[in-house]
Amino acid sequence: MRTLRLDTARRTALKAQGLAAAPAARKPAPTAGTAAPAAREPTRRQLTGTLNRIKLLQLDSVNVAMRAHYAPLLARLGPYDPALVDDAAWVDTARRPRLLVECWAHEASLVPVEDWPLLMSGAKRRGWWRGYERLVDESTGLVDDILAVVKDLGPVGAGAIERALTGGERRTPGAWWERSDVKKVCEWLFGTGELSTGTRRGFERCYDLTERVLPAHVRERRVDPAEAARRLVANAADALGVGTETDLRDYYRLGPEVARTAVGELVEDGTLEPVRVEGWDRHAYRHSDATTPRSVTGRALLCPFDPLIWERARTERLFGFRYRIEIYVPAAKREYGYYVFPFLLDGQLVGRVDLKADRAASVLRVPGVFAEPDLDGRGVDRRRVAAELAAQLRETAAWLELDDVAVGDAGNLAAELRAEVSPRSR
Repeated sequence: MRTLRLDTARRTALKAQGLAAAPAARKPAPTAGTAAPAAREPTRRQLTGTLNRIKLLQLDSVNVAMRAHYAPLLARLGPYDPALVDDAAWVDTARRPRLLVECWAHEASLVPVEDWPLLMSGAKRRGWWRGYERLVDESTGLVDDILAVVKDLGPVGAGAIERALTGGERRTPGAWWERSDVKKVCEWLFGTGELSTGTRRGFERCYDLTERVLPAHVRERRVDPAEAARRLVANAADALGVGTETDLRDYYRLGPEVARTAVGELVEDGTLEPVRVEGWDRHAYRHSDATTPRSVTGRALLCPFDPLIWERARTERLFGFRYRIEIYVPAAKREYGYYVFPFLLDGQLVGRVDLKADRAASVLRVPGVFAEPDLDGRGVDRRRVAAELAAQLRETAAWLELDDVAVGDAGNLAAELRAEVSPRSR
């Protein structure tokens, strides 16, 4: 079993995630006396290429800065039209067939349509919605009525389904058609694959019959659970480049026994190579197709649900960066802020940025910003970090259609960042 240096594992992981170089869509800085070349607008083909790397986009309701499923693509593609994602996920035409479908993967996620049978095969344990099975068993009439309403009205939200069932009448708590029961049954039907998401309005999931969302060849494809588990673990390894069994299992939230069996079989057939990674306390596995660039360049803000960092223990092993989301921590006890984006620069996580899109004032607010020590314990070049971060924040603000960036006082990089941002602010 060969040993990989930690830096090698890190570059391998960044390459696998599509974060080893600056996005093509980022407009290069002009040289003296010349105009900047035009940026290349990311296309549906580039979107597909990125999705082939990272496999899925996690959905989350928090919208402090931007929706979670848009952010990983901004980090990898640079400024792009969010309609690329919306069309891929919620529009289906003969000319542009649906590319993505919602289902439970890492968490609620957008996944390539062709992966839906793998996730519905039985390889994954049923999610939290399995607790609604008793309600479903006891309310077969409600199940049938919900399916009938969705057939007639879909895509349709849970609230509209309830109104259709009750004729708009208000029901007292505990009534058969109370909103909570309708929503629970909808979520159970979504989890089992009988309903899917036809579209979203705002961030509301609008349910539709899966037969109207997915083509027959996808819906009717049956995959043996063991084969599905192998393919999901192989997908995870391809997306991560190198990772422990726990890392591979977490990508699609597989059960321990299922994942270990799949890993063993993938080692036997040569898809995975067992390796040691310097400083890691457990064996890792490298995908046979993984490559390691000589160097990593570029910058990106990573949202809390980016697949590079969503497994916090892996983030710490790979980058020496202890990261926790503090949304549910009381404000007085937060260490870094409410919705903090790690800042990736040339292959290292060099800072943390608390972000808030103040749409009323058309300002991207940075309440706090913190520089990290590097992996060797030395301080990072704070002037360069501040300059690169300022450029990234201006780019992000423009992508969000905000006019300005405002830096607050919290954090050890606030003064340097404010000095970089202020001369360019209005």
